[in-house]
Amino acid sequence: MKRWEHFSHQADIGVRGLGATMAEAFEQAALALTAVVTDPADVAHPDMIRICCDAPDAELLLADWLNALIYEMATRNMLFSRFDVHLEGSHLTAKVWGEPLEVMRHRPAVEVKGATYTELKVAQLPDGGWLAQCVVDV
Repeated sequence: MKRWEHFSHQADIGVRGLGATMAEAFEQAALALTAVVTDPADVAHPDMIRICCDAPDAELLLADWLNALIYEMATRNMLFSRFDVHLEGSHLTAKVWGEPLEVMRHRPAVEVKGATYTELKVAQLPDGGWLAQCVVDV
């Protein structure tokens, strides 16, 4: 059930996470975010950081979550490939693991500038799984 994918959106890129729970869908959306930059399989995960977010609803929480990851990627010059998200109402806590960016090894394709509200959606699917998606500005 867990998986991520990209979808086309003009000059930007859509990231979509699917999972058995909303938390898994958020984790998979984060993996899709990493995959915009590089192959997540090439990102080791020796270093862990914690991220916390609060928002009034699930959609805004997803955007805040992805923007928090983008901020950490930019300020720490890191990529992340492992995510452990916990949701409690409108509060998200996460542990994320990754490593410093190595341009020659990771060969970043683009720099993600931010998660947008375009096509922002968090919803339970008819099969009981969850979808978390939005478009990211590259």
